[in-house]
Amino acid sequence: MPARDELLKRLGVEIDAETLRLALTHRSYAYENGGIPTNERLEFLGDSILGFSVTDHLYRTYPHLSEGELAKRRAAVVSTRALASIARRLGVGECILLGHGEKVTNGKNKSSILADTMEALIGATYMSNDLEEARRLVVRLVGPLLEDAAVLGAGTDWKTHIQELAANRQLGNIHYAVVGDGPDHARTYTATLSIGGVPYGTGAGNSKKEAEQHSAADAWKVLCPDVSGDLGSSPGERASADGSV
Repeated sequence: MPARDELLKRLGVEIDAETLRLALTHRSYAYENGGIPTNERLEFLGDSILGFSVTDHLYRTYPHLSEGELAKRRAAVVSTRALASIARRLGVGECILLGHGEKVTNGKNKSSILADTMEALIGATYMSNDLEEARRLVVRLVGPLLEDAAVLGAGTDWKTHIQELAANRQLGNIHYAVVGDGPDHARTYTATLSIGGVPYGTGAGNSKKEAEQHSAADAWKVLCPDVSGDLGSSPGERASADGSV
């Protein structure tokens, strides 16, 4: 089965061939092929549908949450990191039409490209079907993430919260040790976070910044195990409520 047909099967939607190709056309490919249309207009459309669909789902599913808590959850699941994780699970990267420069720098695994393409696919679903079909697709994709504590922290600056936590507990200086592995065009990084010389967390990512954020999130679970599962508030609020900070 061709890769695009397999992608549609995993998405669980029907998109006509022309619209699907457009949704998968990155601007780098369009530039190298005579300036053909890119997926950016579909991405613009999909972004609006994504935001509305997630907001509607959150409002109906979590009647007990405040406006601020709903906004935090929405920000987490529509973030570049969350959308890119969905795209990787679906194998979207293998189907994106990329220019030579993006191909050699592993563009098919770049979070920004993957997230933008997911939005374009949502827009394409709407154009080939209707709003309800696009809304159902969004709910299928992001629904499971709304119960995932790690994903809900995607919009959180874990490094800042760890810095504040370490300072309030007087744990000592924070240090991130980052090492890279792999060729330059597909390099991955692993970060180890130490506080006062004691290692607390590790994390990996496609950039040093991403790896450091993941290691800070991992350290948070160690330092605040009793409150890390509370999804209704930010790390700072959870720690304050617990008396940890």
